[in-house]
Amino acid sequence: MDIRYFGTTPRYSEAVCAGGLIFLSGMVPENGETAAEQTADVLAQTDRWLAECGSDKAHVLDAVIYLRDMGDYAEMNGVWDAWVAAGRTPARACVEARLARPEWRVEIKITAVKKDAATA
Repeated sequence: MDIRYFGTTPRYSEAVCAGGLIFLSGMVPENGETAAEQTADVLAQTDRWLAECGSDKAHVLDAVIYLRDMGDYAEMNGVWDAWVAAGRTPARACVEARLARPEWRVEIKITAVKKDAATA
């Protein structure tokens, strides 16, 4: 099986593609202070990595969302709901978690399928 690594560092890869599947690392915000701003930033990063790997948001299979505070749930969902592809919403979990940096309000982990694998 061909395995491809993207955005590799000594600790992790931003994305790994294998067998037509795409596994993104937990994406954390690079910009923004509010949950909405950080969610929008994380989803923009997700779009870029999915495109790099030959996919898009319409091919997301699964998402795990980590929130620093469940009080941000509605704010995050407002951005999420506007982002997901209509009629192709992925399986999803959302949990409260202590994130690695106190300024992060959201982290999102995505699994997707490559566009060409989705029609096979």
